[in-house]
Amino acid sequence: MCGICGVVYRDRQRKPVESSLKAMCDTIIHRGPDDEGRVVLGQAGLGMRRLSIIDLDTGHQPLSNENETAWIVFNGEIYNFKDIRRELAAGGHHFRTATDTESIVHGYEMWGAGVCERLNGMFGFALWDRNTETLLMARDRLGIKPLYYYEDDEKLVFGSEIKAILKYPGVHRELDPQALNHFLTFEYIPAPRSIFKHIRKLLPGHWMMWQAGKKTVRSYWTLEPEERPLSEEEAGMQLTSLMRDSVQKRLISDVPLGAFLSGGIDSSIIVSLMAELQDEPVKTFSIGFRESSYNELQYARAVAEKYNTEHHEFMVEADALELTEKLIGHLDEPFGDFSIFPTYLVSRMARDYVTVVLSGDGGDELFAGYDTYLAHRFDRKYYHRLPKLVKRAVLNPLARHLPPTGQKKGFINSYKRFIQGTWLPKSMLHARWMVFLNPEIRAALLSAELHRELADTDPYDFIHNYSSRFPALHDITRTGYVDVKTYLADDILVKVDRMTMAASLEGRVPFLDHRVVEWAFSLPPHLKMKGFQTKRILKNTFRDSFPDIVRNRDKQGFSIPIKNWIRGELKPMMMDLLNERRLVQQGLFNASFVSELIGEHVSGRENHSHLLWGLMVFQQWFDMYGKAGPDHE
Repeated sequence: MCGICGVVYRDRQRKPVESSLKAMCDTIIHRGPDDEGRVVLGQAGLGMRRLSIIDLDTGHQPLSNENETAWIVFNGEIYNFKDIRRELAAGGHHFRTATDTESIVHGYEMWGAGVCERLNGMFGFALWDRNTETLLMARDRLGIKPLYYYEDDEKLVFGSEIKAILKYPGVHRELDPQALNHFLTFEYIPAPRSIFKHIRKLLPGHWMMWQAGKKTVRSYWTLEPEERPLSEEEAGMQLTSLMRDSVQKRLISDVPLGAFLSGGIDSSIIVSLMAELQDEPVKTFSIGFRESSYNELQYARAVAEKYNTEHHEFMVEADALELTEKLIGHLDEPFGDFSIFPTYLVSRMARDYVTVVLSGDGGDELFAGYDTYLAHRFDRKYYHRLPKLVKRAVLNPLARHLPPTGQKKGFINSYKRFIQGTWLPKSMLHARWMVFLNPEIRAALLSAELHRELADTDPYDFIHNYSSRFPALHDITRTGYVDVKTYLADDILVKVDRMTMAASLEGRVPFLDHRVVEWAFSLPPHLKMKGFQTKRILKNTFRDSFPDIVRNRDKQGFSIPIKNWIRGELKPMMMDLLNERRLVQQGLFNASFVSELIGEHVSGRENHSHLLWGLMVFQQWFDMYGKAGPDHE
């Protein structure tokens, strides 16, 4: 696991400045505290920081082939690299290290960009071919590992994180208004956009070639959902085999490893399989809260006891939000998901014991696990049949006027959230309940100038793009597809990558082995969700793996009591970041309306925590990164 960066100039006579490469590497030292490497090859420069996981002694990067015509910097893990290595060795290739990285270099020599299709793993890499003066960059199928790039008239700059790109001289920081719109609406910025107009994310499952300033981007893997008939018994056997093999592959390591354990279905399955496949006890790590409706430690403890794990816990307090500046610094662009805090804290705790953790991320997207699936089904089956007069005269006003409660969910909070989602376009499927900024509030929140600039844009464009691709499929399959392409790639996996890497910890995700993903999207919908039972095939197949207390629990979600904290302990932070003078000077938001939101939230009349937190995050980010113009450090 590493962080990578580099630059290529259009002008063959211009060489990268090595001190600038070093400055880029220094910004991502947390991704690789064990080693550093840089190389200048004509108009190209490559840099990396390494967290040593496999081949601790000879895995130094940048790494080349035998005659040094192809050089690579690589972030990630390739789980089938030994199979690729054997095939390449049989074809006459010679290896100098035991790393997975070297299999990509020789694979490129044999298959060109086609090497990407042969890799099972998580990765972002950049390879410079000196013979053709071509840069090849690629990202794994699901987007587990990040890769950003900046392009202008003189150069292309790339990195695992935006902060590395910003460190190179002459990189412009112009804000992308539509990216800001997406962030405020969904709490994340979907690829290929970033918050900076000229910095882009390479899409998952894509490679990019850059030669003499000419860019070519291609997809090497496409998820093609196709519902096929399959019995539950057959599906259960196939699922067990796939998941066992996926976990087995992700246990390869020359350093200690463990697992995040929330006490939910997905992480419990991972721990159960690890316990089956390992001789020594699994090291497990959990996070808890003082507020009872947010605390799930009892479920994690039950799983830990069942499998006799070496279990560790951490209790999160409101003062953990003092980490705000630090964590936003790791994210590089506005990101509103509250769960960055528990994810970072459990990662930091785990790093005291292990260097690698497995997590259950991806299970909800593959097997219809979110409450939003239930909301969508309830709307389609019942709510939409109600008379419009009942909705308009009774249900909608009730949702507007009922005050929220302080607990995590509860009937009132769930009711308000459900009704608000029904006000949005049905074409968004279940993503209607993942929106945090509706058109009415957007019009009041944004400055008149910014609102005019965004008048002809659609904040839901990327959702519509994916939801319209397979109109013949069942809604369950289509919503899962939208999740994988959007929320999973640009929220969940961003959170896990940045927060684990902030603690210099490698996170692995067995559910996102591409074979598991492809199989999950071939399932008949009723095996994922039947009636209002979600994750049906997962729960039934692994039923005996769960303690009773876990087997019968509802989906909770990994969240924190932010709505309560910003009324109390975090109120001073909010008042500072969102003070009227600051907002007026900035010119992006309606300062008086923000003050109204604050007043309604602090009084308890409304729960504006998502929007207020998003604005707080944006202001903190803006102070750190948002200055316009090129960076000349």
